[in-house]
Parts: sequence; C-alpha cells; structure tokens
Amino acid sequence: MEERTAGTSSSGGSRTGRNLPAAIAVGVVLGALVIGTVYTIKELFLLVVAGAVGVGVLELVKAFATRDIKVPAAPVLAGMVAMHAGAYWGGPVWLLATFALSALVLLIWRMFSDGTDGYVRDASASVLTLLYPAMLAAFVALLLKESDGDHRVVIFIAVTVASDIGGYIAGVLFGKHQLTVISPKKTWEGLAGSIVACTAVGAWLVTWLLGGDIWQGALIGALAAVLATVGDLIESMIKRDLGIKDLGTILPGHGGLMDRLDSLVTTLVPVWALMTIFF
Repeated sequence: MEERTAGTSSSGGSRTGRNLPAAIAVGVVLGALVIGTVYTIKELFLLVVAGAVGVGVLELVKAFATRDIKVPAAPVLAGMVAMHAGAYWGGPVWLLATFALSALVLLIWRMFSDGTDGYVRDASASVLTLLYPAMLAAFVALLLKESDGDHRVVIFIAVTVASDIGGYIAGVLFGKHQLTVISPKKTWEGLAGSIVACTAVGAWLVTWLLGGDIWQGALIGALAAVLATVGDLIESMIKRDLGIKDLGTILPGHGGLMDRLDSLVTTLVPVWALMTIFF
C-alpha cells in the first residue's frame, strides 16, 4: 500500500486522500481474522490466505483484460491451490514442482484456446499471474508448517504492516523528497519511516516470539521495509502499464486485495529464507 504525502482533505476526513477510519476498521478486522485463525487451526488460516490470494488473482485477470490480455482464471486458481497445498504438506520441492507443472499447463491451455495471435503476450501474463501473487504467496505455507509457524507468520505480517504504517506516518509528517516517478506520492522520508518501524517491530517480535537475537529481528525488519516498498512499486508499474488507477475496491480505505498483497508477497520469500537460516 503506498504511503501518501500531506495534501488536501478528502471525504474520509484524511489529509492524505485516504479514508483513514475505514482503512483502520478494515485493518482491525483483517488482523483479528489472522490472529484468530493462525493461533487456532493452521489449515483454516491457510484457507483464508488462499481465498485472499484468489481474489487478488481475479483482480489481475480483470485488469489484464482491459488491454485485451487473456489470462485464464480457472487454471491459475487451480495452480494456486496446488502450490499452497504442496508447500504446506510437501515442502519447497513440492512447491517448485507444482509451480512448474502449473506454468506448463498455462502454456498448453493458451495454445489451444485463442490461436497464435497474442500467444506470447497472453502466456507471459498468465505465468506472471501464477508467480505474482500465487506462487510467492505460497511461501506462507512454508512458514506455517513449522512447529512455531504461527509465530513466524505473525512476525512476517507484522513487519510488513509496520512498513505501511511507518511509511504512511513519516510521509504525511515529513514527506518532501520524491522517491521515484513510478509512484509519485512515495518519498524518501516515507521509506525511512518504513525502515525504522519495521526494524523496531522485527527486533521486538523475533526476540519475544522466537527467542532470537535483536540483530536477527532488526535485519528481518529492515529487509522487509525495502522489499515491501519494492512490492508497491511493482504493482504501480503494472497499473501504469495497463493504464488503470486501481486493481480493485473490495477493501474500503485500502483498495483491492492486491493493494494489500503487493508488499506481502515480495517480502515473504526473503523473510522465510532468513527465518529458515536463523531458526
């Protein structure tokens, strides 16, 4: 979710053009859903993740269609389910295998659906959707399958959310210097706020929940801040290329599911890797 610089008031009462009360309410509900499932029935949390990612996939499919790029939703969603299940019950090798098989299915599917015109365009967009967000999100299943997977998932989500909150606050209060033209409302001050917030949250939660060292949590948090920003920029590039403003509107104050997933999926793999190495 991109942070905003200070600006004029909006109907939502925020100086940033974002409906802040609605955004906070949605955030609280999503947080309660995560905590309530990940600490009770892990498989139920996995279903919640699959449902959210599935909506994100459909948002991308619809967005690509605005430029006459055909991405078949059914095989992408089937591949997503297979990857999440394979990762949770089989591990990294099963995740890689189901991704490769699903990508092959998409190439074959397009071969027999719409002729040769636009094959490379449609097939590339289909595999991109299978990767981002479907395959990247499946790494949450690898986090979850560990004996302390509930704590690992909470840390991963918390540091990513901290990036959004820290960047938002710093951008509103201090944002003056544009970070990139890809997302004009992002600022260097906002990025600094993200890094500070993520580093602090990572250091706190890793020592508390996993018994790790402060430097390990700080490193995880700092890396998450940078990669969460990269995730926002990737989604911004997709939207700019397609000529659309938003990928969805399902979450009041936030936008679509992809507006929440963009930073999560790009943060997930490196955070999983560091947690695997450290713990």
